[in-house]
Amino acid sequence: MTATQIPTRAAPTQEAPRRRPLPLRRLVPYGYLSPVIVLMIVLMIVPVVVVIRYSFLDNVIMTPTSSLVGWHNYVTVLGDPLFRTAARNTAVFTSVSVAVHLLLGLAFAMLLNTTLLGQRTKTVFRTIFVMPWLLTVAIIAILWRLLLDPNGVVNYGLQGVGLIDTPVAWFSDLNLALPAVTFVNIWAGYPFFMVSLLAGLQGISADLYEAAAVDGASWLQRFVHVTLPSLRPIIVSMALLDLIWTSQQFPLIWMTTGGGPLDRTEMLSTYTYKLAFSKYEFAWASASAVVLLVLAMVLAVFYVRYQRARD
Repeated sequence: MTATQIPTRAAPTQEAPRRRPLPLRRLVPYGYLSPVIVLMIVLMIVPVVVVIRYSFLDNVIMTPTSSLVGWHNYVTVLGDPLFRTAARNTAVFTSVSVAVHLLLGLAFAMLLNTTLLGQRTKTVFRTIFVMPWLLTVAIIAILWRLLLDPNGVVNYGLQGVGLIDTPVAWFSDLNLALPAVTFVNIWAGYPFFMVSLLAGLQGISADLYEAAAVDGASWLQRFVHVTLPSLRPIIVSMALLDLIWTSQQFPLIWMTTGGGPLDRTEMLSTYTYKLAFSKYEFAWASASAVVLLVLAMVLAVFYVRYQRARD
């Protein structure tokens, strides 16, 4: 008998999945990013372009027609004595704030990182030191306006210890208004430095300090040759960021002194605001805003270049 062979049925062939064309695949990431890109264009790029355009025109917003005046608005703003006063106040306010932010932040960070204090003590101090960072600018402004009021707690305490004879109007005094508002800004901003520098201190290897101690280095030498070089990237990055943020500080100034008394606390931000919404000189205000933008962009370029070099 011959065995009958049963024909086997061939397995169905599966079609290979079709790949999307290469150009279409490259556009997929941009599709995911498109909502963010649209928001950035509408909320950032378009307003900036409009302000730059306004800075080269005259009679903008207030009248239906405007004429091109070129660099006239910039010449007018840069030649304004009040603008130079605002620039000088901004430079003093920013430089002092950033320097003291760094010193206070480093001092408190080292205090919280020391082994001489117990863990519970560190927790209490950490809570106290970080508290100004938890408050909004409006609350900070109201709080210090009440504290520094002529009938406030600060004057009462200073009179009680005999440091002053009569109450002081800190935010209204021509010589004390700028130091007072600078002090408030320092109080509100140092926790950011403290937290960042504390994280940097905790990341320094203990072996470096042990090696320096074995070599006979003192506490000061260990601080100069171990701590500061290790914290240098954090210090430079934070200083550049703080320069950008502090130079554009507006809410705190406006809600404490409003740029006064006279022009003693006038900043570039309040100067620009008053040009637009007090004097209704929107073209001049646009020119002043562009100047502020250029200053911030210069600092931002230094920051980005430093980050790239660091990476």
